[in-house]
Amino acid sequence: MIVVTGAGGHLGRLVVEELAARVPAARIVAAARIPDKAAGLGVEVRQADYDRPETIEAALRDATKVLLISGIEPQRARQHATVVDAAKRAGATLVYTSAPKADTTEAALAADHKTTEAYIKASGVTYTILRNNWYHENYERAIVTAPQLGAVFGAAGDGRIASASRADYAAATAAVLAGEGHEGKVYELGGDTAWSLAELAAEISRASGKEVAYRDLPEDEYARVLADAGLPAPMAGIMADVDVNIGRGWLADTPGTLHELAGRRPQPIGDYVRSLLPA
Repeated sequence: MIVVTGAGGHLGRLVVEELAARVPAARIVAAARIPDKAAGLGVEVRQADYDRPETIEAALRDATKVLLISGIEPQRARQHATVVDAAKRAGATLVYTSAPKADTTEAALAADHKTTEAYIKASGVTYTILRNNWYHENYERAIVTAPQLGAVFGAAGDGRIASASRADYAAATAAVLAGEGHEGKVYELGGDTAWSLAELAAEISRASGKEVAYRDLPEDEYARVLADAGLPAPMAGIMADVDVNIGRGWLADTPGTLHELAGRRPQPIGDYVRSLLPA
């Protein structure tokens, strides 16, 4: 049985759909904190609340592989450990969605991933770690508002981002879950082409027919822009720090592993921009 946690979320639902194209639906369990959010996927649904260990134990019943999709809450490292421990007791292989270069980057966003990776390796559970680069979808709001604002804002300088769509990462994840020979591997995943925020602005200009520029800001000023846009101040600071680390090359690598695992070319950022903006 392959259990996909976080199956009520954007990535989790896509993974279940991709997985169902590779293995019989009877072998898949969609586990979610709110089961109704994982409805309609054509597979068994079980509750899995990271803060309620008894639900994790039940959700992982008969599991041979478990996908742990990282949480977003402040206590997520503790929550992840609960799933790791349950997977080990179940005798299942654990697949974890981590952050790029989680063991070496200085980006604050990756700290919990570094902690979780270390916990996984020390636990003795059989594992595969998928270090997902940035998602195109992280820029959805910036893309759709840029034509009106006339700018994309950031603090990344000329740093480059090898992003891909959630669907691309889901395809690679499903391939690992359905396949063999991935045990003990740590995969750095990202798009085939890395782009700068200035190049993103240029793509938006072409797609919208309106002049859009990239405005590079100091870290603290960009954090204020994000907070003014509605992001809680602590998260705004973390996201501004992300841009600073992008400027240092954190998300620039294009190893081709995502393409190889997914079996297809990841969506270019220009195609994603055009999917959001009217011709």
